[in-house]
Amino acid sequence: MTNYTQGTARYVSPKKKGFFQKLASQWQLALMSVPIFLYVLLFNYFPMWGWRNAFLDYSSKKLVARGITPYIGFDNFKWLFSRQDFLLSIRNTLAMSLINLVFGTVSAIVLAVLLNEVRQKMFKRTVQTITYLPHFLSMVIIVAMAQNIFASNGPVNDLLGLLGIQPVFWLGEGKHFWWLVGIINVWKEVGWGTIIYISAMTAIDPALYEAASIDGAGRFQKILHVTLPGIKSTFVILLIMNIGHLMEAGFEIQYLLGNGLTAEFSRTIDVFVLEYGTSQMDFGVATAAGIFKSVVAIILLLGANFISRRLGEDTLV
Repeated sequence: MTNYTQGTARYVSPKKKGFFQKLASQWQLALMSVPIFLYVLLFNYFPMWGWRNAFLDYSSKKLVARGITPYIGFDNFKWLFSRQDFLLSIRNTLAMSLINLVFGTVSAIVLAVLLNEVRQKMFKRTVQTITYLPHFLSMVIIVAMAQNIFASNGPVNDLLGLLGIQPVFWLGEGKHFWWLVGIINVWKEVGWGTIIYISAMTAIDPALYEAASIDGAGRFQKILHVTLPGIKSTFVILLIMNIGHLMEAGFEIQYLLGNGLTAEFSRTIDVFVLEYGTSQMDFGVATAAGIFKSVVAIILLLGANFISRRLGEDTLV
């Protein structure tokens, strides 16, 4: 309604509702969100109380057995960065994460674009089903299959032999480990990632393709100037999220596929945490490594979000 003051027509915007007023008017939605809020609080925030272990000394088994865990400040963090195996675990984590990010993103976009160009619906659905089924397989099964495929007498080396190429010791040479992890992750997740990009492509206005056809654009030009720009916002959001996970190269595949011959290349931060937290019972060092990984991940996420905002792209927050 328009309010008038002293004979002059002037629109007065209605008073905005406060937070608690909105909450009271939408109490049904608030009630529905309570279980999710409790879940996040219990499993995401309450465990952060355990971060205090990073500042305690668990290396003295005699004191720990007597219930004494001395406070040692940042000594666990200093000890971590003096260890060559921890520095190698950081290198391995970042290397495998970057390989997974680049090849996983590129392969998902390429497959999505190719499927989007397929006109035969039955063939398109069949390919989609085949490519995303590995996502639902256990990593134990995936690694077992990879060990058989890349074994010394496996089909990959048999194929190399037929081509006159010397067989490769894939599972016993560390220089191959990062790329094996990348290949396995792409094969397992490419179909799942493709679904997201195909969904984004369905939101592109068909009139843009019609206009491109009128202008004489071919199929490749339509992909370049209509399809790819149409999924740019989805790509940016997923890229920001994936950059935030650069410190999480994985655990299962490295732990299951790695061995003593490839330990220098297969040990990630998560494997390092398992070794010190479970095998050696040094909870302080393991917690310190976990805190370092979490803090770096937060910095990477906020940094990627800030850069995206400065470039005028979509952001998470």
